[in-house]
Amino acid sequence: MSHDGVGPRAVMRSVAFLTAGVLAVPALAGCSEKDPAGKPTAGQEIAPAERGQIADGGTLRWAVDALPETLNAFQADADAATSKVAGAVLPSMYRLDANGRPQRNPDYLESAKVVDREPRQVVLYKLNQQAVWSDGREIGAADFAAQWRALSGKDTAFWTARNAGYDRIEKIERGANDLEVRVTFSKPYADWQSLFSPLYPKDVMGTPDAFNDGARRKLKVTAGPFALDTVDKDSGEVRLKRNPRWWGRPAKLSELVLRAVPRDKRTAALAEGKVDLAEIGSSEAHRITLAARDKGKGNGAPLAHGPGAALTPGKSLRSWAIAHGSDEEAADEEILARKKRGKAVAEYADEQSSLRGFEVRKSLEPAFTQLALNGEEGPLADERVRRAVARALDRGELARVVLKPLGLPAEPVGSHLALSGQQAYADNSGALGGQDTKEARALLADAGWVSGGPVKEEQKEKKAAGAGASKEPAGSEASEASQTPAGSDSDADSDTDEGSGSSEDSGSSGSSSTSDGSDGSTTSGSSDSSDSSSSSDSSDSSDSSGDDGTYIVGEDGKPGDDKPGENRAPALLVPAPLAELQRVALLDQAYVLGVHSQAEKAQKAKKQKAGKKQRIGKKQQAETENQRKKDGPGTSGKVEKNLAHEGRTQFQHGGAPGAYAPKGTAAPGRVAAGPLAKNGKPLTLRFVLPSGPGSQSLRAVGERIARMLEGIGIRTEISKVADESYFKDHIASGQYDLALYSWPASAFPATDARPIYSKPVPAADGSLNVEQNYTRVGTDQVDQLFDQAIAELDPGESRSLVRKADARIWAAAGSIPLYQRPQLTAARTNLANAGAFGFQTPLYEDMGFLKKGAKPQVSPSS
Repeated sequence: MSHDGVGPRAVMRSVAFLTAGVLAVPALAGCSEKDPAGKPTAGQEIAPAERGQIADGGTLRWAVDALPETLNAFQADADAATSKVAGAVLPSMYRLDANGRPQRNPDYLESAKVVDREPRQVVLYKLNQQAVWSDGREIGAADFAAQWRALSGKDTAFWTARNAGYDRIEKIERGANDLEVRVTFSKPYADWQSLFSPLYPKDVMGTPDAFNDGARRKLKVTAGPFALDTVDKDSGEVRLKRNPRWWGRPAKLSELVLRAVPRDKRTAALAEGKVDLAEIGSSEAHRITLAARDKGKGNGAPLAHGPGAALTPGKSLRSWAIAHGSDEEAADEEILARKKRGKAVAEYADEQSSLRGFEVRKSLEPAFTQLALNGEEGPLADERVRRAVARALDRGELARVVLKPLGLPAEPVGSHLALSGQQAYADNSGALGGQDTKEARALLADAGWVSGGPVKEEQKEKKAAGAGASKEPAGSEASEASQTPAGSDSDADSDTDEGSGSSEDSGSSGSSSTSDGSDGSTTSGSSDSSDSSSSSDSSDSSDSSGDDGTYIVGEDGKPGDDKPGENRAPALLVPAPLAELQRVALLDQAYVLGVHSQAEKAQKAKKQKAGKKQRIGKKQQAETENQRKKDGPGTSGKVEKNLAHEGRTQFQHGGAPGAYAPKGTAAPGRVAAGPLAKNGKPLTLRFVLPSGPGSQSLRAVGERIARMLEGIGIRTEISKVADESYFKDHIASGQYDLALYSWPASAFPATDARPIYSKPVPAADGSLNVEQNYTRVGTDQVDQLFDQAIAELDPGESRSLVRKADARIWAAAGSIPLYQRPQLTAARTNLANAGAFGFQTPLYEDMGFLKKGAKPQVSPSS
């Protein structure tokens, strides 16, 4: 993720976030108690230290996902690594403070203000007289003018990602002297502070060739605390060195190295000393936390975690016995297994020992995860259905699932356009309303979706109603997608990428979601993050694919499922206080079915041997009645014993034993009356989720959402697709009904958020031009409010218009903000002024390693 000031905003909104590697916008100042935007939900954690406590020199190796494809932040393929380089080597007129608000950067700018509003808006920049490029030339109006011409959009030879703001400039000229730059706008532009951050030299921006190709792999001229030294594709490193012409506070580090390290290899890279700073997931954070706790145990003490943790004394003794037994083949196999296990244990112990030199620094990213609802066609084209989906969600619970195990504040996000602490933030979720199952069902009924309506038989390989129902894009895992139960816990056994790094148990289940948390896994943090859904998410729909007139409680994808699709007994998962009542109810059902089945057999036999059947029937009826009087309905005596036996014979269904009832019988507990239908079609939504190892948290949250929707009668078909095709082939192309992805929070929402929420319009070729509005939901009113906000030069009034736009976006229910993404960073314990930056733009010149004996001002949590 990028924390490099305001820029590169040109591409900041061009990529939606999936799991990691988020391009974000940082920050650095405080806000008053009366500020309606409030304060950041979580503070930064960077081990702050005064410059006098930091040693001069040293090399900081910072892990990035990949080497930057380009060093030009205004090109479409710029990424987080591009942003880091630009922040360290190029000027930015403004950078963001701890609340995500733009602040003048005094290293480059003495002042900047609007000096005229009529007849044209004019902004006068007064530059720092010491600000020079690395070739000795002063930074001046020529650089501003070259960047404007390249990014204005008037010359298509420049391959730019976006032109927002620059297209409103009429002219740029020198002021009273070389240190003044006058920028005149053709139309008022409220977000003028977003421009020229970063600022490239005229050598890069002056011609299309230089812009398109000249800055992709090199930057000959820079003007930051660091300068670009080398970009080495073979070693996977970008090396930055101190800029000898830097006029500000000199960089404490002599070198800053950005090293490409894939996310799944960062534990090893940290342990091997290849990197000093790395963004990590919950499993890595858990290991670092455990390593810190094991410090006092000594190197020779066995670890209670890792590959050897499951080897109990009993198992160890048995292994020894087999290895020394008379069965030579078994002994050889066991000896080999013991050697492999011993090697794995030793390697794990060595890694843990090395990880003791690191700590986990955590905060919240300047980005939020949302539920997107595709409103282009299908059921979600109806605003009432979208609102019903939104009203079914307990956003507080979803935030707790991800954030509470980490010890981070679990507050739902209240705005699409800003995060708490940013100037434009206000909680406008009231425009839509909170979780209300009754209201959600009423909205569905008003839209014509009724429970128990006739449902037409569909083909075996049916698709979800809505966008993308007719075709399966590349990259989808069809075998998982079409029939994944909503209550599935397919990812319950894996760590979530946003799971706990602060709890000892987090390595096993982090914030993964199971049906109700009773699958035997240990949930880190507080247990209420997984308890609440099972009691509120229960709903049922009949099995349209069944052919024997029965359904299985626990097999139909409702709360109570174990692993879907496996031929094993599913547990009936219910809240503990109701477990006994549920068991008794099922026994009563089984008893009645047993009597009914016997009666049917007797009636069939009557047609063959009437006399014999009459005697047998009377005898069976008498025995049954006597047995019922003896045991009584709902007892746990002989009926319960027979149930366990006959569940494997008489009541089998698809090879999975369970409790049965005639089709149409209501399931125990609080459930919906049946599937909702309209015009013979069931209300089923295709929920697309990524399938990669770094996407566990999205899947856990997605499955939790699916169970919430069941509570109002909406069925979901979870389709798990490859991470690399998730966005391009599904989100951007509209091949989904429901999806989860993230957006960064911008300090300039009137500019940056408009393409995301503007109303799609037909293109010349007949297609729909959605820009970045992948939900395809927009209104003219929202567009008008954005237009007014961007042209309003009064900051307070502009923010008011942005908040009104957000309220209307909430009401349209095209996307539902859920939670701010967690930010976990592994850092050496002696590294200061670096870590989980939150909103803050990193001050690269202040990063460094503490002097011997020095301590940071605030000890980071581990």
